[in-house]
Amino acid sequence: MFAMVLVASPTRAQLVDYELVTVGDPGNAPDASGNGAVPYEYRIGKYEVTIGQYTAFLNAVAKADPNSLYNMNMATDLNVAGISRADLPGSYTYAAIGPFGDVQIPQASAVNRPITYVNWFDAARFANWLANGQPTGAQGPTTTENGAYDLTNSLSGSVPALNATNPNTGAVPLYHIPTLNEWYKAGYYKGGGVSAGWWPYATQSDTPPGTTIGSGANRANYNNGVFSVTQLAVQDVTQNYLTNVGAFFGSPSTYGTFDQSGNVIENFDTAGAEEPQPSEQISLNFSKITAYAFEPTQELSYLGFRLAAPAIVPEPATYAMALAGLACGGFSMWRRRKRA
Repeated sequence: MFAMVLVASPTRAQLVDYELVTVGDPGNAPDASGNGAVPYEYRIGKYEVTIGQYTAFLNAVAKADPNSLYNMNMATDLNVAGISRADLPGSYTYAAIGPFGDVQIPQASAVNRPITYVNWFDAARFANWLANGQPTGAQGPTTTENGAYDLTNSLSGSVPALNATNPNTGAVPLYHIPTLNEWYKAGYYKGGGVSAGWWPYATQSDTPPGTTIGSGANRANYNNGVFSVTQLAVQDVTQNYLTNVGAFFGSPSTYGTFDQSGNVIENFDTAGAEEPQPSEQISLNFSKITAYAFEPTQELSYLGFRLAAPAIVPEPATYAMALAGLACGGFSMWRRRKRA
């Protein structure tokens, strides 16, 4: 005779509403360099992950922060600063701050600018958190350490491949870091068929974008000799240079994404079969012919991310049942395991 032990389900924050757009035209032809072909329909973030969304993530899972999801430069680098941290380890709290500087624009806000100083592992943990239903609690297998990716407290080394199944839900992971091909197609493919061709810029344009903020077409936040926010060539260390995601609302990609030719450079998933260097990440931005290579542990002032998702996801009731299944059982054994 034994007593049944019920394992409490993780508390769920449900603080982040991450907007996705659908990328169709499955089976599209690649560009001249062989990049961008994706044989399936999928979804990708309309915007880069924001300071507000990352703040919610930190408050949910980083009261102690053993995996260093927070970088102090998020508060001290005024060019991009967006998150402060207070209190002592075990009771950390986080708040969105800024933007700082003499030049401000009506569209600027603390929470809606893209997060920076996040590396590949930080982005993967954020993907795990969303894939697991935004739980609150310590960084563990059901919050940040597994889900879309099995990280097992990994902070460096080769990046793991995307899980075929989220072990916490028994379903395909709801979110992941986009592959190079997924990211590139979403920003630069012309759409409307499998041989539609490619734009040089993710603003549906063959010419470099302008930098004036607002509703005009073919505009983006990048330095074309002057910084977009200030329209000055000289960089001021006390001035914020990020713009709210989607601030250039007249300049979407074909599929409706924003800021893939400006704001920040973005991480992508290099562990897929088409990526030959799983220990390295390459992020594309500004023009499709420009590439930047980073180690997955690098945290930089101009490096952020967006997420992708399958085209079809479980019905809400089905997903809720899968999550609820984590709460029941006799015994449970858990594995522990960065431009403005």
